[in-house]
Amino acid sequence: MRLKRIVIAAPSSGCGKTTVTLGVMAALKRRGLKVAPFKVGPDFIDPGYHRLATGVPSVNLDGWICDPRFLRESFLYHAAAADIAVVEGAMGLFDGIDGLSEAGSSAQVAKELAAPVVLVVDARSQARSAAALVHGFASFDPALRVAGVIFNNVASANHERILREALDAAVPGVQVIGCLRRDPALAIPSRHLGLVTAEDNPLSDSFLDHLVEVVEEHLHLDALLDLEHGELPEDPAPAAANAAASLERVRIAVARDAAFCFVYEDNLRLLEQSGAELCYFSPLADSSLPEAICGIYLPGGYPELFAAELAANEPMKEQIRAAVEGGTPVYAECGGFIYLTQGMAGEGENHCFAGIFPVQTRMLPRRKALGYREVELLEDCTIGRKGSVARGHEFHYSDMQEMPLHVERLYRVTRKGVELAPEGYRYKNCLASYIHLHFGSSPDLAPHFVEQGRAYRKRSLT
Repeated sequence: MRLKRIVIAAPSSGCGKTTVTLGVMAALKRRGLKVAPFKVGPDFIDPGYHRLATGVPSVNLDGWICDPRFLRESFLYHAAAADIAVVEGAMGLFDGIDGLSEAGSSAQVAKELAAPVVLVVDARSQARSAAALVHGFASFDPALRVAGVIFNNVASANHERILREALDAAVPGVQVIGCLRRDPALAIPSRHLGLVTAEDNPLSDSFLDHLVEVVEEHLHLDALLDLEHGELPEDPAPAAANAAASLERVRIAVARDAAFCFVYEDNLRLLEQSGAELCYFSPLADSSLPEAICGIYLPGGYPELFAAELAANEPMKEQIRAAVEGGTPVYAECGGFIYLTQGMAGEGENHCFAGIFPVQTRMLPRRKALGYREVELLEDCTIGRKGSVARGHEFHYSDMQEMPLHVERLYRVTRKGVELAPEGYRYKNCLASYIHLHFGSSPDLAPHFVEQGRAYRKRSLT
């Protein structure tokens, strides 16, 4: 496959690769190109911004969570109709699960996609030394091709001249795609959970207009489009997707609004390919669940930002409780899990949620958990059979009261081979966890969830 594709990476976090990526995506779109956006790693913030810049959902690619075949299959599926795929890296180019492996890194994804890498280098407070840095990154892994560099935070025309001279002399095989001057107007706001979400702080037209003007003026986009890439093998379509085409669709309600906006796009795709008809609803704004549903998916997000509104929507909470008590298959993760607890405790006020699980949650000033997780199912449940293994990640600032012992734990959880406390809490046919599982990490998760919905519908009709 010869689809144009690039990976925009950086030596470390904080170099400006998200801003550069957004600018490149928006500029290419305004040139009339169809841009397929992607993000390396288990990040839900940047994909939201990608969607605003391109008009299409951005998809996560992670070489530790999912095997290489699924990674390529996902990329080919989502980029099939595009003129160019732009993949934003994560952290530093070679940063992944540990110090010895490339698993989970941007470099791994670039190699699997046979894509050239464009390195965003923060040139603040350095000149010729920047060439030494690029030389190190370009030579670190001979199987990876660092094809271009974008210098960010360049102070002056003289600073730019030195950077270009140094790179041309030290690393002649890597071209300078452009040099971006320091510009406070291009800063993306931050807060305690990292970047604000696209729902919290949508990119204004004036911000994007200015960003595109800067990119068009200072980056050589034609050179970016002309970067060479390798041949990407096309793996055959998964058998499960073909088998589900002949089955009757199962309606699954998916929460999606400003409070529930963290979901792997591939989870939704795999549910649809497994026979689901996805019906989106808003726990914030809607007073009832979609009709004739046979399952509910409550993804993550920021329920703490909308705790008062969620608590005030009594009709929706009652419908959720009735669905759970009636045996509807329900799967909830992180923010969705919090929504199923008794509520959030704050300074001087409590906000009551659905109350399925007998605990409360509170927000902490510092991050409570971050990192990859591997899960083994200890019993048959909503999303899989006993013994199934899946991967995902955990990221939250909230702290939950200790779950009573009478509530079942269905997850055996490990992190880098070290066993953590059991998790994955079940009440009736409802499974909830802090862990965001990627359905692409285990081929049975999405089909099993849909089949549970089909079985629920059969029971309801008898």
